[in-house]
Amino acid sequence: MLPMVEVPATIRKGLRPYRDLFRRGEGFEHVSRYVTGLIVSPNKTLQGIYAHQVWEGEKPSRRAMHEAVFEAGWEAEELLPRHRALIAPEHRGRGREVISLDWTLVHHERGPQIYGTTKSYDYVERRMARFQTVVTAVIANRQLIDGIELQIQEPSFGKEEETYLQATVQASYEQMEQAQTRLLELLHHMEHRLGYKKRTEIVVEMVAQLEEEGKFPQADYAFDNGVLTLELTRLIESKGKHWVSEVESSRHILWQDHWRRIDEVAAEVRLAHPESFRKVSVRCRNGETKEFWVFTKSVRLKRYGRKRIAMVHERADLTDKPRFLVTDALHWESGRMIETWSFRWAAEVFHEFSKQGTGLEAAQVRNEEAVKRHFRLSCLAQSMLQRAPTVASTSEQFAFAKGETTFGQRCRAITREVFHSLLALAKRLFAGGYSCEQVAEVLMPA
Repeated sequence: MLPMVEVPATIRKGLRPYRDLFRRGEGFEHVSRYVTGLIVSPNKTLQGIYAHQVWEGEKPSRRAMHEAVFEAGWEAEELLPRHRALIAPEHRGRGREVISLDWTLVHHERGPQIYGTTKSYDYVERRMARFQTVVTAVIANRQLIDGIELQIQEPSFGKEEETYLQATVQASYEQMEQAQTRLLELLHHMEHRLGYKKRTEIVVEMVAQLEEEGKFPQADYAFDNGVLTLELTRLIESKGKHWVSEVESSRHILWQDHWRRIDEVAAEVRLAHPESFRKVSVRCRNGETKEFWVFTKSVRLKRYGRKRIAMVHERADLTDKPRFLVTDALHWESGRMIETWSFRWAAEVFHEFSKQGTGLEAAQVRNEEAVKRHFRLSCLAQSMLQRAPTVASTSEQFAFAKGETTFGQRCRAITREVFHSLLALAKRLFAGGYSCEQVAEVLMPA
Protein backbone atom coordinates (compact mmCIF):
# COMPACT_ATOMS: atom_id res chain seq x y z
CA MET A 1 0.00 0.00 0.00
CA LEU A 2 1.16 3.56 -0.74
CA PRO A 3 1.77 5.84 2.23
CA MET A 4 -1.56 7.59 2.92
CA VAL A 5 -1.11 11.31 3.45
CA GLU A 6 -4.78 12.25 3.58
CA VAL A 7 -8.24 10.81 3.03
CA PRO A 8 -9.07 10.66 -0.70
CA ALA A 9 -11.74 13.08 -1.88
CA THR A 10 -14.01 10.21 -2.93
CA ILE A 11 -14.02 8.70 0.57
CA ARG A 12 -14.34 12.07 2.25
CA LYS A 13 -17.38 12.88 0.10
CA GLY A 14 -18.93 9.45 0.74
CA LEU A 15 -18.56 9.79 4.52
CA ARG A 16 -19.74 13.40 4.73
CA PRO A 17 -23.42 12.47 5.34
CA TYR A 18 -22.31 10.46 8.41
CA ARG A 19 -20.28 13.24 10.02
CA ASP A 20 -22.88 14.13 12.67
CA LEU A 21 -22.70 10.58 14.07
CA PHE A 22 -19.14 11.30 15.26
CA ARG A 23 -18.48 13.63 18.15
CA ARG A 24 -14.86 14.65 17.51
CA GLY A 25 -13.21 15.71 14.28
CA GLU A 26 -10.02 13.83 15.15
CA GLY A 27 -11.97 10.62 15.63
CA PHE A 28 -13.81 11.09 12.35
CA GLU A 29 -10.46 11.57 10.60
CA HIS A 30 -9.22 8.26 11.99
CA VAL A 31 -12.40 6.47 10.91
CA SER A 32 -12.09 8.00 7.42
CA ARG A 33 -8.52 6.75 7.11
CA TYR A 34 -9.59 3.33 8.36
CA VAL A 35 -12.37 3.08 5.74
CA THR A 36 -9.87 4.11 3.04
CA GLY A 37 -7.52 1.38 4.24
CA LEU A 38 -10.32 -1.20 4.02
CA ILE A 39 -10.47 -0.43 0.30
CA VAL A 40 -6.85 0.12 -0.77
CA SER A 41 -4.69 -1.58 1.86
CA PRO A 42 -3.47 -5.16 1.21
CA ASN A 43 -3.43 -5.69 5.00
CA LYS A 44 -6.87 -4.62 6.21
CA THR A 45 -6.29 -4.97 9.95
CA LEU A 46 -6.03 -1.75 11.94
CA GLN A 47 -2.34 -2.39 12.51
CA GLY A 48 -1.75 -2.88 8.79
CA ILE A 49 -3.74 0.24 7.87
CA TYR A 50 -2.05 2.39 10.54
CA ALA A 51 1.44 1.33 9.40
CA HIS A 52 0.98 3.24 6.11
CA GLN A 53 -0.45 6.46 7.54
CA VAL A 54 1.49 9.71 7.14
CA TRP A 55 0.77 12.94 9.02
CA GLU A 56 2.55 16.19 8.19
CA GLY A 57 2.65 17.07 11.88
CA GLU A 58 3.10 14.80 14.87
CA LYS A 59 1.88 11.29 14.10
CA PRO A 60 -0.87 10.01 16.46
CA SER A 61 -0.28 6.66 18.10
CA ARG A 62 -1.81 3.44 16.83
CA ARG A 63 -3.70 3.29 20.12
CA ALA A 64 -5.35 6.62 19.24
CA MET A 65 -6.64 5.21 15.94
CA HIS A 66 -7.84 2.02 17.64
CA GLU A 67 -9.73 3.99 20.26
CA ALA A 68 -11.30 6.33 17.69
CA VAL A 69 -12.51 3.49 15.47
CA PHE A 70 -13.49 0.80 17.97
CA GLU A 71 -14.01 2.42 21.37
CA ALA A 72 -15.00 6.08 21.06
CA GLY A 73 -18.58 7.05 21.81
CA TRP A 74 -19.79 7.71 18.28
CA GLU A 75 -23.25 6.56 17.21
CA ALA A 76 -22.29 3.15 15.85
CA GLU A 77 -25.84 1.77 16.08
CA GLU A 78 -27.10 4.55 13.80
CA LEU A 79 -24.56 3.88 11.05
CA LEU A 80 -26.47 1.27 9.01
CA PRO A 81 -29.91 2.91 9.45
CA ARG A 82 -28.35 6.12 8.06
CA HIS A 83 -26.72 4.06 5.33
CA ARG A 84 -30.08 2.55 4.33
CA ALA A 85 -31.72 5.96 4.26
CA LEU A 86 -28.99 7.36 2.00
CA ILE A 87 -28.89 4.55 -0.56
CA ALA A 88 -32.67 3.96 -0.74
CA PRO A 89 -33.34 6.74 -3.32
CA GLU A 90 -30.69 5.24 -5.61
CA HIS A 91 -32.61 1.96 -5.71
CA ARG A 92 -35.94 3.51 -6.64
CA GLY A 93 -36.97 3.89 -10.25
CA ARG A 94 -34.14 1.67 -11.52
CA GLY A 95 -36.14 -1.43 -12.33
CA ARG A 96 -36.51 -4.60 -10.32
CA GLU A 97 -35.08 -4.64 -6.78
CA VAL A 98 -34.97 -7.58 -4.38
CA ILE A 99 -33.71 -8.03 -0.82
CA SER A 100 -31.63 -11.18 -0.47
CA LEU A 101 -31.43 -12.85 2.95
CA ASP A 102 -28.51 -15.14 3.68
CA TRP A 103 -25.66 -15.92 6.05
CA THR A 104 -21.93 -16.49 5.64
CA LEU A 105 -18.95 -17.85 7.57
CA VAL A 106 -16.28 -15.26 8.40
CA HIS A 107 -13.07 -17.17 9.06
CA HIS A 108 -10.54 -16.35 11.78
CA GLU A 109 -8.17 -19.32 11.91
CA ARG A 110 -5.71 -17.60 14.27
CA GLY A 111 -8.15 -15.68 16.42
CA PRO A 112 -9.76 -17.88 19.09
CA GLN A 113 -10.32 -14.81 21.29
CA ILE A 114 -12.18 -12.81 18.62
CA TYR A 115 -15.80 -12.21 19.57
CA GLY A 116 -18.33 -14.65 18.14
CA THR A 117 -15.85 -17.21 16.82
CA THR A 118 -16.38 -20.92 17.21
CA LYS A 119 -14.55 -23.97 15.92
CA SER A 120 -16.91 -26.16 13.99
CA TYR A 121 -17.38 -27.96 10.68
CA ASP A 122 -17.29 -25.71 7.62
CA TYR A 123 -19.81 -27.23 5.20
CA VAL A 124 -18.37 -25.17 2.29
CA GLU A 125 -14.70 -26.09 2.67
CA ARG A 126 -15.60 -29.47 4.21
CA ARG A 127 -13.22 -29.25 7.14
CA MET A 128 -13.06 -28.07 10.72
CA ALA A 129 -12.49 -24.31 10.91
CA ARG A 130 -12.76 -21.35 13.24
CA PHE A 131 -15.27 -18.74 12.10
CA GLN A 132 -18.03 -16.29 12.93
CA THR A 133 -21.52 -16.80 11.55
CA VAL A 134 -22.83 -13.53 10.09
CA VAL A 135 -26.44 -13.09 8.92
CA THR A 136 -26.84 -10.55 6.11
CA ALA A 137 -29.50 -8.64 4.20
CA VAL A 138 -28.55 -7.29 0.77
CA ILE A 139 -30.56 -5.01 -1.50
CA ALA A 140 -29.86 -5.36 -5.23
CA ASN A 141 -31.06 -4.13 -8.58
CA ARG A 142 -29.36 -4.68 -11.91
CA GLN A 143 -26.78 -1.95 -11.26
CA LEU A 144 -26.13 -1.93 -7.51
CA ILE A 145 -25.56 -4.40 -4.68
CA ASP A 146 -25.62 -2.94 -1.16
CA GLY A 147 -25.37 -4.63 2.20
CA ILE A 148 -28.05 -3.11 4.42
CA GLU A 149 -27.78 -5.20 7.61
CA LEU A 150 -25.26 -7.56 9.23
CA GLN A 151 -25.66 -9.39 12.52
CA ILE A 152 -23.38 -11.88 14.23
CA GLN A 153 -24.92 -15.07 15.53
CA GLU A 154 -23.45 -15.72 18.94
CA PRO A 155 -22.17 -19.30 19.15
CA SER A 156 -24.00 -21.78 21.33
CA PHE A 157 -22.12 -23.68 24.00
CA GLY A 158 -25.23 -25.45 25.27
CA LYS A 159 -23.94 -28.97 24.63
CA GLU A 160 -20.67 -28.27 26.44
CA GLU A 161 -22.53 -26.75 29.39
CA GLU A 162 -24.93 -29.70 29.57
CA THR A 163 -22.01 -32.14 29.49
CA TYR A 164 -20.37 -30.26 32.36
CA LEU A 165 -23.58 -30.15 34.39
CA GLN A 166 -24.17 -33.87 33.93
CA ALA A 167 -20.57 -34.69 34.82
CA THR A 168 -20.62 -32.63 38.03
CA VAL A 169 -24.08 -33.52 39.33
CA GLN A 170 -24.26 -34.78 42.91
CA ALA A 171 -26.88 -36.87 44.63
CA SER A 172 -27.26 -34.24 47.33
CA TYR A 173 -25.78 -30.94 48.38
CA GLU A 174 -25.31 -30.85 52.14
CA GLN A 175 -23.47 -27.54 52.27
CA MET A 176 -25.42 -24.36 51.51
CA GLU A 177 -22.47 -22.93 49.60
CA GLN A 178 -22.40 -25.96 47.30
CA ALA A 179 -26.12 -25.67 46.66
CA GLN A 180 -25.80 -21.96 45.86
CA THR A 181 -22.93 -22.60 43.43
CA ARG A 182 -24.91 -25.33 41.69
CA LEU A 183 -27.99 -23.14 41.44
CA LEU A 184 -25.94 -20.34 39.84
CA GLU A 185 -24.52 -22.80 37.30
CA LEU A 186 -28.01 -23.95 36.37
CA LEU A 187 -29.29 -20.36 36.12
CA HIS A 188 -26.40 -19.36 33.88
CA HIS A 189 -27.08 -22.33 31.63
CA MET A 190 -30.76 -21.38 31.43
CA GLU A 191 -29.84 -17.77 30.66
CA HIS A 192 -27.59 -18.86 27.80
CA ARG A 193 -30.29 -21.14 26.40
CA LEU A 194 -32.91 -18.41 26.44
CA GLY A 195 -30.52 -15.82 25.00
CA TYR A 196 -29.33 -17.94 22.09
CA LYS A 197 -30.89 -17.04 18.73
CA LYS A 198 -31.04 -19.25 15.68
CA ARG A 199 -30.15 -17.80 12.30
CA THR A 200 -33.79 -17.98 11.29
CA GLU A 201 -34.80 -15.92 14.33
CA ILE A 202 -32.18 -13.28 13.51
CA VAL A 203 -33.46 -13.10 9.92
CA VAL A 204 -37.03 -12.48 11.12
CA GLU A 205 -35.83 -9.67 13.40
CA MET A 206 -33.87 -8.09 10.54
CA VAL A 207 -36.85 -8.17 8.16
CA ALA A 208 -39.10 -6.71 10.85
CA GLN A 209 -36.67 -3.80 11.31
CA LEU A 210 -36.31 -3.20 7.57
CA GLU A 211 -40.06 -3.19 7.03
CA GLU A 212 -40.63 -0.91 10.00
CA GLU A 213 -38.23 1.63 8.47
CA GLY A 214 -39.95 1.29 5.09
CA LYS A 215 -36.96 2.46 3.02
CA PHE A 216 -37.46 -0.17 0.29
CA PRO A 217 -41.24 -0.35 -0.24
CA GLN A 218 -41.06 -2.04 -3.67
CA ALA A 219 -38.49 -4.72 -2.81
CA ASP A 220 -39.56 -8.36 -2.64
CA TYR A 221 -37.47 -11.04 -0.92
CA ALA A 222 -35.37 -13.98 -2.08
CA PHE A 223 -33.65 -16.58 0.10
CA ASP A 224 -32.84 -20.28 0.27
CA ASN A 225 -34.19 -23.04 2.49
CA GLY A 226 -31.57 -22.28 5.14
CA VAL A 227 -33.61 -19.31 6.36
CA LEU A 228 -37.09 -20.33 5.16
CA THR A 229 -39.51 -20.43 8.09
CA LEU A 230 -43.24 -19.98 8.49
CA GLU A 231 -42.65 -16.91 10.71
CA LEU A 232 -40.55 -15.22 8.02
CA THR A 233 -43.02 -15.84 5.21
CA ARG A 234 -45.98 -14.65 7.25
CA LEU A 235 -44.13 -11.48 8.20
CA ILE A 236 -43.27 -10.67 4.57
CA GLU A 237 -46.80 -11.42 3.38
CA SER A 238 -48.28 -9.25 6.15
CA LYS A 239 -46.37 -6.30 4.67
CA GLY A 240 -47.96 -6.83 1.26
CA LYS A 241 -44.77 -8.14 -0.32
CA HIS A 242 -43.82 -11.38 -2.06
CA TRP A 243 -40.98 -13.85 -1.59
CA VAL A 244 -39.24 -16.62 -3.49
CA SER A 245 -37.29 -19.42 -1.84
CA GLU A 246 -35.63 -22.62 -2.84
CA VAL A 247 -36.94 -25.67 -1.00
CA GLU A 248 -35.27 -28.98 -0.28
CA SER A 249 -36.11 -32.00 -2.42
CA SER A 250 -37.70 -33.77 0.57
CA ARG A 251 -40.39 -31.08 0.99
CA HIS A 252 -43.90 -32.57 0.88
CA ILE A 253 -46.63 -31.17 -1.36
CA LEU A 254 -50.27 -32.20 -1.80
CA TRP A 255 -50.34 -33.95 -5.15
CA GLN A 256 -53.51 -35.67 -6.36
CA ASP A 257 -54.90 -35.79 -2.81
CA HIS A 258 -51.73 -37.37 -1.37
CA TRP A 259 -48.79 -35.82 0.47
CA ARG A 260 -45.69 -36.66 -1.57
CA ARG A 261 -42.07 -35.55 -1.77
CA ILE A 262 -41.58 -32.88 -4.38
CA ASP A 263 -38.63 -34.68 -6.02
CA GLU A 264 -40.78 -37.80 -6.49
CA VAL A 265 -43.48 -35.73 -8.13
CA ALA A 266 -40.90 -34.03 -10.37
CA ALA A 267 -39.50 -37.38 -11.50
CA GLU A 268 -42.99 -38.68 -12.26
CA VAL A 269 -43.95 -35.61 -14.29
CA ARG A 270 -40.63 -35.69 -16.14
CA LEU A 271 -41.13 -39.32 -17.19
CA ALA A 272 -44.85 -39.27 -17.90
CA HIS A 273 -45.31 -35.75 -19.28
CA PRO A 274 -41.96 -34.22 -20.33
CA GLU A 275 -43.87 -31.79 -22.55
CA SER A 276 -45.14 -30.12 -19.35
CA PHE A 277 -41.70 -28.55 -18.88
CA ARG A 278 -41.86 -25.42 -20.97
CA LYS A 279 -38.92 -23.46 -22.27
CA VAL A 280 -38.53 -20.06 -20.60
CA SER A 281 -35.98 -17.34 -21.35
CA VAL A 282 -35.10 -15.32 -18.26
CA ARG A 283 -33.01 -12.18 -17.96
CA CYS A 284 -31.14 -12.70 -14.69
CA ARG A 285 -29.95 -9.99 -12.32
CA ASN A 286 -26.53 -9.76 -13.95
CA GLY A 287 -28.12 -9.05 -17.33
CA GLU A 288 -27.41 -12.50 -18.74
CA THR A 289 -30.31 -14.20 -20.52
CA LYS A 290 -30.56 -17.91 -19.76
CA GLU A 291 -32.94 -20.63 -20.88
CA PHE A 292 -34.75 -22.92 -18.46
CA TRP A 293 -37.30 -25.70 -18.76
CA VAL A 294 -39.92 -25.27 -16.08
CA PHE A 295 -43.03 -26.94 -14.74
CA THR A 296 -45.07 -24.71 -12.43
CA LYS A 297 -48.28 -25.24 -10.49
CA SER A 298 -50.13 -23.97 -7.42
CA VAL A 299 -50.16 -26.65 -4.73
CA ARG A 300 -50.48 -26.96 -0.97
CA LEU A 301 -47.41 -27.25 1.26
CA LYS A 302 -47.59 -28.53 4.81
CA ARG A 303 -47.97 -25.61 7.26
CA TYR A 304 -47.45 -23.01 4.51
CA GLY A 305 -50.76 -23.44 2.71
CA ARG A 306 -51.30 -22.88 -1.00
CA LYS A 307 -48.17 -21.66 -2.81
CA ARG A 308 -46.83 -21.74 -6.35
CA ILE A 309 -43.97 -24.14 -7.00
CA ALA A 310 -41.58 -24.32 -9.94
CA MET A 311 -39.52 -27.36 -10.95
CA VAL A 312 -36.59 -25.90 -12.87
CA HIS A 313 -34.19 -27.68 -15.26
CA GLU A 314 -31.30 -26.04 -17.10
CA ARG A 315 -31.01 -28.71 -19.80
CA ALA A 316 -33.52 -29.36 -22.56
CA ASP A 317 -33.33 -33.13 -22.11
CA LEU A 318 -34.25 -32.72 -18.41
CA THR A 319 -31.35 -34.93 -17.30
CA ASP A 320 -29.88 -32.44 -14.84
CA LYS A 321 -30.87 -32.26 -11.19
CA PRO A 322 -33.89 -29.91 -10.87
CA ARG A 323 -34.11 -26.91 -8.60
CA PHE A 324 -37.35 -26.44 -6.65
CA LEU A 325 -38.63 -22.91 -6.07
CA VAL A 326 -41.68 -21.76 -4.13
CA THR A 327 -43.41 -18.39 -3.82
CA ASP A 328 -46.48 -16.94 -2.19
CA ALA A 329 -47.29 -15.00 -5.40
CA LEU A 330 -49.79 -17.37 -7.00
CA HIS A 331 -50.18 -15.07 -10.02
CA TRP A 332 -46.48 -15.05 -10.93
CA GLU A 333 -45.33 -16.88 -14.02
CA SER A 334 -42.31 -19.16 -13.85
CA GLY A 335 -40.10 -16.59 -15.57
CA ARG A 336 -40.73 -14.01 -12.88
CA MET A 337 -40.08 -16.56 -10.14
CA ILE A 338 -36.70 -17.48 -11.62
CA GLU A 339 -35.81 -13.84 -12.27
CA THR A 340 -36.55 -12.95 -8.65
CA TRP A 341 -34.60 -15.97 -7.46
CA SER A 342 -31.56 -14.86 -9.50
CA PHE A 343 -31.33 -11.78 -7.25
CA ARG A 344 -30.69 -14.11 -4.32
CA TRP A 345 -27.11 -14.56 -5.57
CA ALA A 346 -26.42 -10.88 -4.95
CA ALA A 347 -25.81 -11.89 -1.33
CA GLU A 348 -23.06 -14.26 -2.46
CA VAL A 349 -21.46 -11.46 -4.48
CA PHE A 350 -21.62 -9.18 -1.45
CA HIS A 351 -20.06 -11.83 0.80
CA GLU A 352 -17.22 -12.63 -1.56
CA PHE A 353 -16.40 -9.04 -2.43
CA SER A 354 -16.62 -7.81 1.17
CA LYS A 355 -14.24 -10.53 2.32
CA GLN A 356 -11.71 -9.94 -0.45
CA GLY A 357 -12.23 -6.25 -1.18
CA THR A 358 -13.22 -4.45 2.03
CA GLY A 359 -11.80 -6.66 4.76
CA LEU A 360 -14.87 -8.33 6.24
CA GLU A 361 -12.65 -11.16 7.52
CA ALA A 362 -9.73 -8.93 8.54
CA ALA A 363 -10.83 -7.64 11.95
CA GLN A 364 -8.40 -8.78 14.67
CA VAL A 365 -10.43 -7.32 17.54
CA ARG A 366 -11.83 -9.22 20.48
CA ASN A 367 -14.90 -7.51 21.93
CA GLU A 368 -18.41 -7.46 20.54
CA GLU A 369 -18.68 -3.72 19.91
CA ALA A 370 -15.39 -3.55 18.00
CA VAL A 371 -16.31 -6.48 15.72
CA LYS A 372 -19.72 -4.98 14.95
CA ARG A 373 -18.16 -1.60 14.13
CA HIS A 374 -15.70 -3.22 11.76
CA PHE A 375 -18.50 -5.05 9.94
CA ARG A 376 -20.54 -1.86 9.56
CA LEU A 377 -17.61 0.16 8.26
CA SER A 378 -16.74 -2.64 5.83
CA CYS A 379 -20.34 -2.53 4.59
CA LEU A 380 -20.07 1.24 4.04
CA ALA A 381 -16.75 0.81 2.23
CA GLN A 382 -18.31 -1.71 -0.16
CA SER A 383 -21.11 0.71 -1.10
CA MET A 384 -18.76 3.68 -1.48
CA LEU A 385 -16.38 1.71 -3.67
CA GLN A 386 -19.02 0.76 -6.24
CA ARG A 387 -20.04 4.44 -6.40
CA ALA A 388 -16.51 5.75 -6.85
CA PRO A 389 -16.39 8.04 -9.91
CA THR A 390 -14.24 6.63 -12.68
CA VAL A 391 -14.31 6.06 -16.41
CA ALA A 392 -14.00 2.81 -18.27
CA SER A 393 -10.31 2.20 -18.95
CA THR A 394 -9.08 1.56 -22.48
CA SER A 395 -5.66 0.35 -21.36
CA GLU A 396 -4.51 -3.18 -22.13
CA GLN A 397 -4.59 -3.98 -18.40
CA PHE A 398 -8.39 -3.75 -18.37
CA ALA A 399 -9.07 -4.99 -21.89
CA PHE A 400 -11.01 -7.95 -20.46
CA ALA A 401 -13.70 -5.54 -19.21
CA LYS A 402 -14.59 -4.56 -22.81
CA GLY A 403 -15.23 -0.94 -21.88
CA GLU A 404 -17.22 -1.68 -18.72
CA THR A 405 -16.20 -0.16 -15.38
CA THR A 406 -15.07 -2.84 -12.91
CA PHE A 407 -14.61 -2.82 -9.15
CA GLY A 408 -10.87 -3.12 -9.74
CA GLN A 409 -10.90 0.08 -11.79
CA ARG A 410 -12.84 1.90 -9.09
CA CYS A 411 -10.38 0.73 -6.45
CA ARG A 412 -7.55 1.86 -8.71
CA ALA A 413 -9.18 5.29 -9.05
CA ILE A 414 -9.18 5.71 -5.25
CA THR A 415 -5.58 4.48 -5.12
CA ARG A 416 -4.67 7.16 -7.69
CA GLU A 417 -6.13 9.78 -5.33
CA VAL A 418 -3.92 8.41 -2.54
CA PHE A 419 -0.90 8.54 -4.88
CA HIS A 420 -1.76 12.10 -5.94
CA SER A 421 -1.79 13.35 -2.35
CA LEU A 422 1.51 11.53 -1.76
CA LEU A 423 3.11 13.29 -4.73
CA ALA A 424 1.72 16.65 -3.58
CA LEU A 425 3.31 16.22 -0.14
CA ALA A 426 6.64 15.17 -1.64
CA LYS A 427 6.51 18.22 -3.91
CA ARG A 428 5.98 20.53 -0.94
CA LEU A 429 8.80 18.91 1.00
CA PHE A 430 11.24 19.16 -1.89
CA ALA A 431 10.25 22.81 -2.39
CA GLY A 432 10.99 23.37 1.30
CA GLY A 433 14.54 22.14 0.88
CA TYR A 434 14.17 18.55 2.05
CA SER A 435 16.61 16.00 0.69
CA CYS A 436 15.56 12.67 -0.79
CA GLU A 437 16.56 10.94 2.44
CA GLN A 438 14.48 13.35 4.54
CA VAL A 439 11.44 12.96 2.29
CA ALA A 440 11.77 9.17 2.45
CA GLU A 441 11.97 9.36 6.25
CA VAL A 442 8.72 11.37 6.37
CA LEU A 443 6.87 9.04 4.02
CA MET A 444 8.37 5.74 5.17
CA PRO A 445 10.12 6.04 8.54
CA ALA A 446 12.94 3.57 9.02
